[in-house]
Amino acid sequence: MQSTRKLWTWLAIICLLSFATLGLVGREIYLKAPPIPTSVVNTKGEVLYTADEIRYGQQAWLSAGGQQLGTVWGHGSYVAPDWSADWLHREALALLDQFAQQDYAKPYAELEPAQKSAVEARMKGEMRRNGYDDKTDTLAVSDARANAIRAVAEHYAGLFGSDPRLDKLREQYAMNAGSLPDAAQRHALTGFFFWSSWAAATDRPGQAGLSYTSNWPHEPLIGNTPTAGAGIWSIASIILMIGAIAGMLFFHSTQKEEGDPVPPKDDPLLSLKATPSMKATFKYFVVVVGLILAQVGLGVITAHYSVEGHSFFGIPLADILPFTTSRTMHTQFAVLWIATAWLATGLYIAPAISGAEPKYQKLGTDVLFYALLFIVVGSTVTGWLGTLQHKGVDFSFWLGNQGLEFTSMGRVWQILLFIGLLFWAFLLGRGLWPALRKPSESRGLIAMVFLAAVCIGGFYATSLTWGQHTHYSMIEYWRWWLVHLWVEGFFEVFATAVIALLFTRLGLIRAASANSAIVLETIVFLFGGILGTLHHLYFTGTPTSVIAIGAMFSALEVVPLSMIGIEAYHNYKRSKAAPWVASYKWAILCFIAVGFWNTVGAGLLGFSINTPIALYYMQGLNMTAAHGHAALFGVYGMLGIGLMLFCLRGLSERLAWSDSLLRPMFWLLNIGLAMMVFMSLVPAGIYQAAAAITKGMWYARSPAVVHSAFMENMVWLRVPGDIVFGVGTLFLALFVLRLVTRRRAATQVESAATASGRA
Repeated sequence: MQSTRKLWTWLAIICLLSFATLGLVGREIYLKAPPIPTSVVNTKGEVLYTADEIRYGQQAWLSAGGQQLGTVWGHGSYVAPDWSADWLHREALALLDQFAQQDYAKPYAELEPAQKSAVEARMKGEMRRNGYDDKTDTLAVSDARANAIRAVAEHYAGLFGSDPRLDKLREQYAMNAGSLPDAAQRHALTGFFFWSSWAAATDRPGQAGLSYTSNWPHEPLIGNTPTAGAGIWSIASIILMIGAIAGMLFFHSTQKEEGDPVPPKDDPLLSLKATPSMKATFKYFVVVVGLILAQVGLGVITAHYSVEGHSFFGIPLADILPFTTSRTMHTQFAVLWIATAWLATGLYIAPAISGAEPKYQKLGTDVLFYALLFIVVGSTVTGWLGTLQHKGVDFSFWLGNQGLEFTSMGRVWQILLFIGLLFWAFLLGRGLWPALRKPSESRGLIAMVFLAAVCIGGFYATSLTWGQHTHYSMIEYWRWWLVHLWVEGFFEVFATAVIALLFTRLGLIRAASANSAIVLETIVFLFGGILGTLHHLYFTGTPTSVIAIGAMFSALEVVPLSMIGIEAYHNYKRSKAAPWVASYKWAILCFIAVGFWNTVGAGLLGFSINTPIALYYMQGLNMTAAHGHAALFGVYGMLGIGLMLFCLRGLSERLAWSDSLLRPMFWLLNIGLAMMVFMSLVPAGIYQAAAAITKGMWYARSPAVVHSAFMENMVWLRVPGDIVFGVGTLFLALFVLRLVTRRRAATQVESAATASGRA
């Protein structure tokens, strides 16, 4: 008990110091973010863009799809270009042609090598020179650069408009014509794209050779290459990771591991009678399966747009379901179904653990369900309509699609979801309260579940921290608080504690051991995880200190994954501890799969892109998608399915249970995911990385690469894995449908018996 209290103290200290440091780094990002000048002017004093236009251009891009339509500074989707890298390359080429005509009266492509070198040096000096004056808050560019800016702006205005000459390019980018019908918005958009590329190319004041984005993207024409710090901190992080893993293994070997207890002869939960609120969670799991099916279908459509652009096997589906909408739904549904499974699990276990059900708990569970359903349907419909009908920037921000990956729903829906999550934490807390008040060996685990729930509800408030005019660097800072800390942090702590609690209730692990183990695991996880958030922000207009801190602490995130195999092995043994444990076989195997994908998806694939030097070349490429698919579904998705199966076991008649449906579901989902990741996404990511290293990020994201024969073959190679995976989801749907029909039949029999008794 004393050692557990010390662990809780250490957990509190680490969280306090880590969040304080993360807050201080956020302050530095705010102070040192790339400036948005009051005006961008040429030497004649003509205004190209104003600060208001640049900010409005950011809003216009987000309303047109934003991070679902290409990327800025590497964050977003992968079919369209990274607009900052693309603008940078186009502007450099436009300047080269101007200087070649001025100096040699020839196009740049026709110059001799020595002449090309002279022109390139002049262009590089022009692009890297910082013309921003903080006293007048203006950015001055030469007349030649102003001409280049206008030429590139004309291209983007036509691209986001309806210029028929760019129809082929729009198809390659999976863009619909007229993405921004308003000419003022298109002009403002070009201002935002110019500013994002200017920040990526120009030297920071007093720091030659170092741009505001730490020289990202890789662009050899202007000398954008990795900084020394990116290489040094990458090496240091790998050394730290190896040392920390060695230390973890040494610590584990010196600890006397207490064996699992002798399992009970019979299932301890067999006699558990589901309360009304527990029964009310069944409909949550039905919705989970519906969202899974919808997400998989949308994923197939979204992936296919990488080949046909506007069509789905010849059907002009993009007219009613554009790429930006299908990808938004695909990513949003993934988060929503996983979160719904975990929320329902919390509501299910609370009365089961405490042994009592608070008054009106079922009513609260029902109200929350319909509120969440309203948010899911409402945010999806308004997001789709806002994109399809071009409702404008205000509608997009407040009701439609904010254009931010994984956090796309409009602000009104975010506020409602925040209220819903707080209500969920309240319901969970009142359900657990009797168990929290009663001294027991499991009270520490129950407290961890409750605290994680409070953090899940409270930390969603980070989705409300940015506004329509917030600097893009700060939007990314706060967005990753939500995506990394909320999803990858507190939800994972919650799920881990719930699993430990379930195993203790089944008598498969000792409560005292689980108490200490969970707190220790949380310490190790959050020690690297909180500040590891910064590895997403290396190149988003942040200070160089972000690279140092993010690299070192994100390396520590890998350390606990080194022990995952041991835990998976223990779970496998527990699945064979007693004959009755076979009832929970597939739920436990889902937890074992979580261990595998944690090691492969989060560990190997995650760390392959997490070091600064690796991410410099691979940010926004398909290696990121490989990590995302393996980690999001492999870890969090399988975790959600495992928890769902545990709950459904107690909500269903034993005769309604069908292992014959769960067996193919489990293997097809995992095999299909592995095929998708390793047959398609990883080879595509490596191919793109080679292109980024040799020619630059603009090239790796250009149609020449994205629509090359190799890359399109990689998209087609997703089909076998998608089919296998999709069939797995159908088996899961059939399994739940079987439970639903048996449940309805049992209800009808019970109602008939009740009516007969009354008669």
